[in-house]
Amino acid sequence: MELRRTLNGALAGATAAAVWAVQQPLDKRVFGSRYDDVEILGKLVTRGPAWPAAGLGLHLANGAAFGAVYALARPLVPGPPLAAGVSAAMAEHAGLWPLGPLVDRHHPARSELVPLGGNRRAFAQAAWRHLLFGFVLAELERRLNDVGEFEPLEQVPITSNGHGNIEHAAVGAS
Repeated sequence: MELRRTLNGALAGATAAAVWAVQQPLDKRVFGSRYDDVEILGKLVTRGPAWPAAGLGLHLANGAAFGAVYALARPLVPGPPLAAGVSAAMAEHAGLWPLGPLVDRHHPARSELVPLGGNRRAFAQAAWRHLLFGFVLAELERRLNDVGEFEPLEQVPITSNGHGNIEHAAVGAS
């Protein structure tokens, strides 16, 4: 694993998460929904006045983790960076959204939060946020991790069937 690639991906992911958080007040007006990811995360940790800072910290950390994994996986994904970033973010949205009813039932501050189960406005709002996140992530990661600076994939000793290259195999005598 390339440490610099990972750190650059984490930086891109944290920045994309910051853009997401900064624009939330605007999309709340556009979508007519109070759904707020920072609030969900912050009130998971504390119900006191520190929930916005706690929620933002967790949101940025989640973005950094996603960005680091994305940066490591990106060289293995064919196609343009923008398509890969947006696809990865939308896949996360599609995979995590069905967990909304669990938040509605089990979150410690569930009575203070917008219900997510069956909430089409919140679903569309989350889709917009993931689309924006994926776009910013892909563009920043592309700029930070110039493909010319890393080992080309052709030199990786594997074949398309996943069994490796026979030239790298160690053969034992029987």
